[in-house]
Amino acid sequence: MNKSATYQVVFMDVLAPAVQRVIASVFGPPFETRFALNYDARHQTELCRAADFLVPGWAQLTGEMLEAAERVQAVHKWGIGVDRIDVQAARRLGIPVAITAGSNAGPVAELAITLMLAVYRRIYYVNREMRAGKWPKSEMRETCFQIHGKTIGLVGFGNIGRKLARRLAGFEPGAILYCDRYAAPAEVEHALGARRVELPELLSRSDIVSLHAPYDESTRHLIDASAIRRMKKGAVLINTARGELVDEAALASALKRGHLMGAGLDAFDPEPPDPGNPLLALDQVIVTPHAGGGVFDNVAPVAAHVLRNLQRFVAGESIAAQDLIVSENRRTP
Repeated sequence: MNKSATYQVVFMDVLAPAVQRVIASVFGPPFETRFALNYDARHQTELCRAADFLVPGWAQLTGEMLEAAERVQAVHKWGIGVDRIDVQAARRLGIPVAITAGSNAGPVAELAITLMLAVYRRIYYVNREMRAGKWPKSEMRETCFQIHGKTIGLVGFGNIGRKLARRLAGFEPGAILYCDRYAAPAEVEHALGARRVELPELLSRSDIVSLHAPYDESTRHLIDASAIRRMKKGAVLINTARGELVDEAALASALKRGHLMGAGLDAFDPEPPDPGNPLLALDQVIVTPHAGGGVFDNVAPVAAHVLRNLQRFVAGESIAAQDLIVSENRRTP
């Protein structure tokens, strides 16, 4: 590590001033922070050219941007999903890519539960009705439900899925099922009260299906018309992962037909969704703007996670395997 060097750390997302201040307060010499003003491709590319380290969150990082980023030594995702980063270009250019594994798991798990409750208790509809001077108490009793006793199916059982299972325990669900390409250790399953099954069984048995899988070509439209037909009549779909996991047209059709009770969606394809997206017109759909990890009291911990990895990088130390997407085949600036 060159003790006299300074490093420009560019945060590619447009962040609120209060969030910028928290991040800047976590970082210090030899790191200097800079924040994007907008998502215009030309502006983002200029930021890339000036950066030693890039920190994209929702911002897209293309191969062309990486080609222009001749000083960049590493890319560090704010969060975990790398589907908006051209990982193949980074690998070709010798640019390491890291993530903040587990850093957003708690907030995302809490939002998933929030969406479950909001759908089950029809919060959007009832709130609107009351503000219009109505009193839908009797209607709520015949159309609302509780999580207690229900079977919850988790599609993906990494950090977020496991945090969610732990938080759900207090609601005393009837069962927690999960599907994942890798089985969790037996002691983890026992501690969380979760059992691994294949996706068709999970879909057919679950009252609530919550998505926590990464997006790649193998998971595109994982929840399509065929998958939805397998789901129980009156089931609820929650998506706090990636919009591409769900065939939105098939979901809208199932909701209109009454096959599904409702959906809680924090992710869309594309983002932001088209104003004419039929899902936005349905009372039984609760929507949030892909903000599962977007809580103010988690900004400093995530920033500290990024900082620790960048400190390791400039010191020539290894980054934890769970955080490393593209190996440290270091590029010489």
